[in-house]
Amino acid sequence: MPDESAPGPGDITIRRFQQFIRETYYARDAERGTPGTFMWFVEEVGELASALAGDDPVNTEEEFADVLAWLATLANINGIDLAKAVEKYTVKGVKGFK
Repeated sequence: MPDESAPGPGDITIRRFQQFIRETYYARDAERGTPGTFMWFVEEVGELASALAGDDPVNTEEEFADVLAWLATLANINGIDLAKAVEKYTVKGVKGFK
């Protein structure tokens, strides 16, 4: 796991990443709609599962990125601010185990 105390050129906020995905893909994503986009997301989760079962860290990293991008896409077309959504964990202090 990277050293989180040392910012690097890849650091980006959740809000900025979601905005980047919106600026880049929103028109096509909105046209596809939630059901079609969710199917793409599920496919990427499956690819991540396969990557986690393998031994190729580069591919695994790529699949994590794909899942995150499709999650941001789903949030965008459904009007969800992911930065606000994660406040469930960061601000509201969810109790118990996950």
